[in-house]
Amino acid sequence: MADTPAWTALKAAARADRQTPIRALFEAEPDRLDGLTFEACGLRLDLSKQPWSREGVTAAVELAQACGVEAARARLFAGEIVNRTEGRPALHMALRAPAGADFRAAGQPVSEEVEDVRDAMQDFVAAVRSGMAGGATGKPFKAVLHIGIGGSDLGPRLVWEALRPLNPDIQLRFAANIDGAEFAAAVAGLDPEQTLVVVVSKTFTTQETLANARAAKAWLEARLGKGKADSHLAAVSANPAEAGRFGIAEDRVFTFRDWVGGRYSVWSAVGLSCAIGLGWPAFEGLLAGAGAMDEHFQTAPLDASMPVMLALAHVFNRNGLDRPLRAVVPYARRLALFPSYLQQLEMESNGKRVTQAGQPVDQATAAAVFGDAGTNGQHAFFQLLHQGADIIPVDFIALAQDHEGPAEHRNILLANAIAQAEALMIGQENLAEPHRHFPGNRPSSFLLLERLTPETLGALIALHEHKTFVEGVLWDIDSFDQWGVELGKVLAKTVLRELDGGDGPGHDPSTTALIARLAR
Repeated sequence: MADTPAWTALKAAARADRQTPIRALFEAEPDRLDGLTFEACGLRLDLSKQPWSREGVTAAVELAQACGVEAARARLFAGEIVNRTEGRPALHMALRAPAGADFRAAGQPVSEEVEDVRDAMQDFVAAVRSGMAGGATGKPFKAVLHIGIGGSDLGPRLVWEALRPLNPDIQLRFAANIDGAEFAAAVAGLDPEQTLVVVVSKTFTTQETLANARAAKAWLEARLGKGKADSHLAAVSANPAEAGRFGIAEDRVFTFRDWVGGRYSVWSAVGLSCAIGLGWPAFEGLLAGAGAMDEHFQTAPLDASMPVMLALAHVFNRNGLDRPLRAVVPYARRLALFPSYLQQLEMESNGKRVTQAGQPVDQATAAAVFGDAGTNGQHAFFQLLHQGADIIPVDFIALAQDHEGPAEHRNILLANAIAQAEALMIGQENLAEPHRHFPGNRPSSFLLLERLTPETLGALIALHEHKTFVEGVLWDIDSFDQWGVELGKVLAKTVLRELDGGDGPGHDPSTTALIARLAR
């Protein structure tokens, strides 16, 4: 793969562009800003501060063409088996398609089933929010405890934090970590009589989720009495039989298929808690925004496609310039969880070392992602970004309009975001005082949302889903499996038996010593 003409051309272009400061490219290319600014679905993406020249951009787009991005995109939307190691399609786009769509998974129609589940969700949301569906004592639900982990947690948690009302009618709490402190914090101050527990697990066998679900059921029963917790339980799963065995009524189990990957699942019934907390119109808006980005990705030419061009900018840095890190900094407190969300989306999807054919990759794949909300990050890791020995590309995200808080805060926040991007690029020469010298020439992208709404949030998430898919196509890897998380989970079961006093196989000396110390 790495020695194909297209990859060779990209790396040659990157070597050439390395010699030219980014700010000089604006002088050499008067139309640079227009050519590298993209607008779609309420989002505006500026890639002009990336380190590629016109020739570098051309080489990147030709790489996408040579790697078959257009054909891969068509297979994705056609519902073909793109997750080869598990023999599944990856058809999360069907979950946010409008009524009447005709998506097919491996040839089988799925849109009608998607709409049926969506209708059932809408009815349940209305019943909970109106008080018609209440708890065992007849009181309406005032809180939802959402239990899940990984994709069953990060997506809903991000959506809730991004869109939650300042004073919600129904409060959402989340329990993901198996650390008991998380469960204790999640239920602190809640009234069991007015709490609905939504257990989200694709298989309904995930250790952490089931442990928290059992704790929640016991917490409910301690107040309500034995056998009365079931009316406070709902489930989201691809394994409804297991949910039923847990004691959840059939009409409270909302299903999705195995072609919905965990990190792509917030659009499915996994988003039920958010729909309850935010109201159905907000959840519909989230789906609509993602659906609009799907249409843009499916129809735009490669050199005008926001997901494709963002992916190419990241690959240009990762593979052309050997930059293994990327910072994501949303200058919006409500999007503070977005870097964490991208860690799973990108690093679980593309943290792979073998190709689709099972051969070792011959170049780097996913970059490591980190970040925090601005301006907090400026007082933490920005020193490394400006003057560290490594060049770390940055993705800035900002809101053109903000409807909350003191009006004067808006311009202060935006001024910081814009100035940081400029400072990274232009630097500041101070040869007399090396500690005050900023080398500059550090790349960034700038993604501007007109406002943070359900629609723009949906588009933002879908943009990065498709961007991640494009990168996987370029690297010829399976972006939809995650076998790397399995080994530790299997070994944990063995270690748990030993910590509980049982016998186990031999371990390395360090592991054996830890078990012996903690088993006491």
